[in-house]
Amino acid sequence: MSTAVLASTPNIIVIYADDHAQHAISSYGSKINSTPNIDVLAREGMRFTQSFVANSICGPARATLLTGLHSHANGQTSNRAVFRDELPTFAKTLRDNGYATAVVGKWHLSTEPNGFDYWALKKGSFFNPDFETTDGIEHSVGHATDVITTRSLDWIERNSDQPFMIWISHSAAHRTWEPPLRHLNKYANQRIPEPDNLFDDYEGKNSGAETAQMRISRDLFPAYDLKLPATGKGILDGAATAQLARLTPKQREQWDNAFGPRNKAFAEMNLQGDELTRWNYQRYIKNYLRNVDGLDDSVGRICHFLRENNLEENTVVVYTSDQGFFLGDHGWYDKRWMYEESFRTPMIIKWPGVTPPGTVCDLLVQNIDMSPTFLDVAGQEIPDTMHGRSLAPLLRGETPEQWRDAIYYHYQMQEPMARTSHLVAKHYGIRTEKYKLIYFYELDAWELYDMGNDPHEMHNLIGNSEYATVVAGLKQRLAELRTEYGDTTGTSFKEH
Repeated sequence: MSTAVLASTPNIIVIYADDHAQHAISSYGSKINSTPNIDVLAREGMRFTQSFVANSICGPARATLLTGLHSHANGQTSNRAVFRDELPTFAKTLRDNGYATAVVGKWHLSTEPNGFDYWALKKGSFFNPDFETTDGIEHSVGHATDVITTRSLDWIERNSDQPFMIWISHSAAHRTWEPPLRHLNKYANQRIPEPDNLFDDYEGKNSGAETAQMRISRDLFPAYDLKLPATGKGILDGAATAQLARLTPKQREQWDNAFGPRNKAFAEMNLQGDELTRWNYQRYIKNYLRNVDGLDDSVGRICHFLRENNLEENTVVVYTSDQGFFLGDHGWYDKRWMYEESFRTPMIIKWPGVTPPGTVCDLLVQNIDMSPTFLDVAGQEIPDTMHGRSLAPLLRGETPEQWRDAIYYHYQMQEPMARTSHLVAKHYGIRTEKYKLIYFYELDAWELYDMGNDPHEMHNLIGNSEYATVVAGLKQRLAELRTEYGDTTGTSFKEH
């Protein structure tokens, strides 16, 4: 690439949250929190209202981001599967065409980073984490979100004399929801609104939802998840103790000053039944939102840095998440399911001078589209093998003659321990503007939802004869998508 072309080529910053639910962002209509810096990014760029993932789990989502391929094609079908490192990725192409490239933060793939000049991969704890870098193991002091941001900005400062691409890969707001210390007291005196289906009884669902191990009422570990005192007898008490052992004395004092009185008050209440579930929800959601506040701070720092260093006008900034998350919806935490809260992600892209500020796109987009988009933005050819489509025409305000009419999803992770797999049945499905059809193939069970009339997916319509024609059409389109993407994994089904 010539010097003149390089000079006009936009930088790319991908701010990648972990488990940040779309409905925990105020510009997406959150009823429980405010995200002012992310909202500014949305006002200055394009907000995608119907952004979905191909497989709602950490490793597979990252492999899809890199390759533009569904999980069966990139090899990373689960967290323990092996990523096909030989595949083309946007990072490799950008590096080979004049970009400085880096990834900082969570990696979660089975191979060493390929296509990056520099990497600093977070290992372990939220507090004072170690990083595996191109220069060796390095220790950091502070909360992971802050440290990842600082390391990223330091790298940008060192490499801003050429086009750069950096993937800022946060570990927040992933379990175990250890917040930045400055946010420990936020929401302390508030009662966060509960979702209407916090006490969902899963009536009509054919997915095995009632046995999934992600219920707020029973599956959160007292010390590990809820930050109650470890007794030494509880499951994961050792892990919880190890987390706190990483704190400096001053950090531990702040932690204890925040949680000590609250835990004492909880012990005195002796809660049972629904009231205990409600307490669990409040403790969980407040710590989750405190981590989101840290992410919002990070977005603010990054955007401020770009303005102060005259980089804003030639830098594309993306905010998204590896997947969504249940925030008490259906009584759950975690992700994995094709249900909306897990399946949807935030997607905000700011491309100064190209995308009109404050625009909203309601088309169906997916994380398979990210790699093609980054290549297109950088003026590179998109491999025909990629499953996704570039969003760059949408960002330019162009209306494509044809856009996808449906999204394909396939979750197939099962692990030997229930606490890591959460006992979620393997499934694949199709999402259109109006309907969602899911096939739990090991159970030979189907679910159908009318997304317009039932956005929270409380009424499975699969047995309703009025929808027989709809089901037949969706099954046909689902079979077509499996053929189009070459997915032969999982049990096939009869269309009729």
